[in-house]
Amino acid sequence: MSKINLTICMGSSCFARGNNDNLELLEKYIEENNLQDKIELAGARCSNQCSDGPHIFINEKKYDNIDFEKIKQLISEHLKNN
Repeated sequence: MSKINLTICMGSSCFARGNNDNLELLEKYIEENNLQDKIELAGARCSNQCSDGPHIFINEKKYDNIDFEKIKQLISEHLKNN
């Protein structure tokens, strides 16, 4: 099984729009569910599409207006498909 590459936008707009909370919750979620071997978490600079933020990328596909519940749903879908 290949790892899920999850990149969270750390630009100031995305961070202020929710990625600050998403990052904290995501780090806890990965640890609590022992997903360190299945998810590679990284940060990225601004993607210059601030009006659609906050953004994350999963395996290089961009997801807009993301919240933590949506992130958990996307992780679950990707884990099932791997």
